[in-house]
Amino acid sequence: MAAELYPAKKLPPVSASAVQQYQQQNISNNNTIQGCNWQGLYPTIRERNAVMFNNELMADVHFVVGPPGGTQRVPGHKYVLAVGSSVFHAMFYGELAEGEDEIRIPDVEPPSFLAMLKYIYCDEIDLCADTVLATLYAAKKYIVPHLARACVTFLETSLSARNACVLLSQSCLFEEPDLTQRCWEVIDAQAELALRSEGFCDIDSQTLESILRRETLNAKETVVLEAALNWAEAECHRQELQPTMENKRLVLGKAVYLIRIPAMSLDDFANGVAQSGVLTLNETNDIFLWFTAARKPELPFVCKPRKGLTPQKCHRFQSCAYRSNQWRYRGRCDSIQFAVDKRVFIAGFGLYGSSCGSAEYQAKIELKRQGVTLGLAVIKYFSDGSSSTFPVFFEYPVQVEPDTFYTASVVLDGNELSYFGQEGMTEVQCGKVTFQFQCSSDSTNGTGVQGGQIPELIFYA
Repeated sequence: MAAELYPAKKLPPVSASAVQQYQQQNISNNNTIQGCNWQGLYPTIRERNAVMFNNELMADVHFVVGPPGGTQRVPGHKYVLAVGSSVFHAMFYGELAEGEDEIRIPDVEPPSFLAMLKYIYCDEIDLCADTVLATLYAAKKYIVPHLARACVTFLETSLSARNACVLLSQSCLFEEPDLTQRCWEVIDAQAELALRSEGFCDIDSQTLESILRRETLNAKETVVLEAALNWAEAECHRQELQPTMENKRLVLGKAVYLIRIPAMSLDDFANGVAQSGVLTLNETNDIFLWFTAARKPELPFVCKPRKGLTPQKCHRFQSCAYRSNQWRYRGRCDSIQFAVDKRVFIAGFGLYGSSCGSAEYQAKIELKRQGVTLGLAVIKYFSDGSSSTFPVFFEYPVQVEPDTFYTASVVLDGNELSYFGQEGMTEVQCGKVTFQFQCSSDSTNGTGVQGGQIPELIFYA
C-alpha cells in the first residue's frame, strides 16, 4: 500500500537519467546526484526533499541499522529527521544531543527503518504485510504518530483469522487498544479457524492465557485443547525440549486449567482427553467423577461452558406467504446481494420451509465476493410446516468487510412447495450494523429484493 499525504503535482519533463537516479534512491544508498543543477528538476520543496532520501549527498549522519550480521548503513540528514521526529530532534538538537556521526540501531530491521525514513523525507507511506509490524515498532520508537496510525490501519484492513492471534499479541505490546478490539472480534467469531492457524503457535504465553480465558470464544472445547497442545509443542521446540506430553504440560503450566475440560461431553472426554496423557491420573479420575457422581469433587479447571457469541439475524422481508403453485425449486438458484457498513461474520442463512406440512429439504448455501466462493455448505434440514425460518450454517463464519457487495445463494432440493418472503426492504438496520440489499444476476429462480427466498442472514458482529 502506498499513499501520499499531499496531492501529487504534475512535474515538468525531466531527463530519463534523472528519473532513473531518483528511482534508484529508494533501492540503494551511497547514490549521489551527478548533475550540478538537479534542484531545478523538481518544482516543490517536497520533491527536492525526496531526492535526499537514502542519499549520501549532504548526509551529516549515518545509521547502522539491523542486528549483527544483517546490518545496513543508511545516510541521513539531521535537519530533515528532526523535523519529522521529536526523538531525532532531541538526539541531534536537544540538551543531551549526541555528537556521533554514526548511530547504531540493532533493534530495527533495515527495510522498516527505510520505510520510516521514506515517510519523513517523501511524505509517502509504503507498507507491506511482511514488514508492517516492524515498521510500526520503528514509528512508535521514534514517535512518528501518523505513520504508526497508517500501520495500524493497514493491519486492521488485513486482519483475518489467520493472523488475528499474532496481531493480538503485537497490539498489546504496542498499546493499540482499537487494534486489540478488532483482533478479539475476529478471534471470537472465527475462533476455531484462529486457533488452528499457524500463527497461534507463535504467540507468547500471556496472550495464550488471555485467549484460553476468553468467555466469548466461539469454539468447541476439544478444539481449544488441540490448539493449546499445538502451542505447547512449538514452545517445547523454542525451549529446546523434547515435545513429550510431560514437557507440553510443563510449558503450559497453569494455563491448562483454563481449558474447560469438564464442559466437554463425556464422550469427548472419555475417548479423547482421558487417553491423551495430558492429565494426571488423579485429574482424570476426578473429572470422571465430575461427569458421573452425584457428589462432585472440586476441580482446578473452569467447569462452566463458555458463553460464546449470540448470533444476530437480519430479516429482510416484512411478511411471508404461500400459494398453490409457489415456491418451486427444481435445482435452480435463489440469490441476493448485500453489503454492510461494518465488518461482520456471516454464520449462515435462515430459510423458509414447506407450506404443505412437515418436509425435509437439502440446501446448498454459498457466499461469494466478486465471483470467488468464501463459504459453501450442503445441509439437510427439516421444516415443520410453519412459516418460521430454519437456520443453516457454514462450517465456519465468513468474514465480510464493509462497503462491498457479497452474493448469498441457495439451491434448494425438496418435493414440497415452500413459503416465500414479500415486501422486501432495500435497507435493514440490525443493532449497529446496516445491511443493504440488491438483486443478483445469479438468481435464476425468482428471488430478488422485493420477494423470494433467503429471508435471513445470520451473523456475528
